[in-house]
Amino acid sequence: MADEALFIGWGEVVRGRERKAVEVFNESLQYYGGLQQDGKVESVEAWFLAPHGGDLAGFILLRGEREQLDEIQRSAEFERLQTRASLIVDRTGWIPAYTGEALGLLMVQFEEATGDLGG
Repeated sequence: MADEALFIGWGEVVRGRERKAVEVFNESLQYYGGLQQDGKVESVEAWFLAPHGGDLAGFILLRGEREQLDEIQRSAEFERLQTRASLIVDRTGWIPAYTGEALGLLMVQFEEATGDLGG
């Protein structure tokens, strides 16, 4: 399984926009599923979170290779979907995520950086 991912998170649906939110969510899943079918991502996982008092209501995790995930983030279709989502859901955002070997490499970089800083 890929050690890198793109974490796409969102908050609460804007009141009165619930039906449109379902439409855009399904549109997004169709797009991400197509990326998986085309071999551009290894897997697509959608998660809804139980109410917990925080800002995060759910997320989609796209696992894949860094170069392909970077390319997806810069694509016009990804940007279009994120813009549409941001108009109907509060606090949308995306960020690279790491595990496995990729996480290990980041920890080595962190240790090297902290060693240089004396702390």
